[in-house]
Amino acid sequence: MTRFALTIWVWQLTEKATNIALISFSQQLPLIFVSLFAGVLVDRYSRKFLIILGDTSAILCTIIIGLLYATNNLQVWYLYCLIAGSACFGHVQYLAYVASLPLIVPKQHYTRASSMIALISPASAIVSPALASILYPAIGLFGIILIDIATFTVAATIIFILSIPQPPQTKTSNNYDETIWQQLAFGFRYILSRPSLLAMTIAFSCFWFAHQIADTLFQPMILARTGGKTEVLGAVMTAAGVGGVIGGSFLSIWGGFKRKVNGMLLGFIGTGLSKIILGIGQVPLIWIGASLFSSINVPLLFSSSNAIWYAKIEPSVQGRVFAADHTIGMIIGTVASLISGTLADRVFEPAMKPGGLLAFIFSPIFGNSTGSGIALFYVTTSLFIVLVGVSGYAFPKLRNVEDILPDYDAPLV
Repeated sequence: MTRFALTIWVWQLTEKATNIALISFSQQLPLIFVSLFAGVLVDRYSRKFLIILGDTSAILCTIIIGLLYATNNLQVWYLYCLIAGSACFGHVQYLAYVASLPLIVPKQHYTRASSMIALISPASAIVSPALASILYPAIGLFGIILIDIATFTVAATIIFILSIPQPPQTKTSNNYDETIWQQLAFGFRYILSRPSLLAMTIAFSCFWFAHQIADTLFQPMILARTGGKTEVLGAVMTAAGVGGVIGGSFLSIWGGFKRKVNGMLLGFIGTGLSKIILGIGQVPLIWIGASLFSSINVPLLFSSSNAIWYAKIEPSVQGRVFAADHTIGMIIGTVASLISGTLADRVFEPAMKPGGLLAFIFSPIFGNSTGSGIALFYVTTSLFIVLVGVSGYAFPKLRNVEDILPDYDAPLV
């Protein structure tokens, strides 16, 4: 709810997609520099402690935002700095969290367990945007922040009482003869030495670049097309949450495709097609339906991809390998967040105004009112997502990744 409320606050203050895009940018940029260190920490130290540390930092940053807002001292650039700080600790928490999964569940249930993890974000999105859009006019940003602090406290308490296992240490995972730079580069070396993992990384990176542009533009596009109606945005985001829960719940029961790579590539295609409809649509009913179907595909593509990585990578080195993969994704996501707002505000929006460079061609589809240029940009990135999914089948190293790479615990022949 705090993230949603802060987005509304920034929009009401500036009415610029660039300022909202900078929220994502400030969240992504510092992670590029800390992610590899986080991977080393996850493979070396107590994962339970690191998860609690992430929750604690989130509480502190949220409290600071609340105090600044309550004293009328909150400025947009303060917000960016605090989000950046919280994101750094949050990423350590996330890596510790996902790397613990293979130690808790058997291999045949990796996809199911991953889909349950994928339920977390959409499940909260079912209630939080709608609730925040109702509560924001009534209790304001400060009231929502107080609720957020309470939920963080509950989360940290639950983790404190749970038992979270540590992976067994091996010579490969615990080579203390390596320099710190060699340890930081371990994950990249691991991926580069396995062409099929590299192919998966490239495919997912292409998807992530387009997805992050679309994700950054999503909220300003709806706000611009509705004249800032937060209720509509809340309904569309709630539909996304419902879709994620439906997709994740179904996948946790079904277990996914036998060949996990099919789940990843078909998930790309389904997500992209749904986003195309969302961008072309100009009424809330279409936005809600397209958002629902787009999010149904997200657990499928993420859980299928994660299941492959879990099965192929030794648990004791997963922290560093995941960190390397996430670092690549964060560099791509940061660039996407940085350019998306600028291109939307300065290129696509002016080009779709009456008499604009692109208006003659695309205005019959997107209109020429405020938000039309953002919608055109959104659909362009969505088409690219579909292309990534379709073209993935043309590359044998990606298509046959599960046959080429042995499982980490496969017996030696």
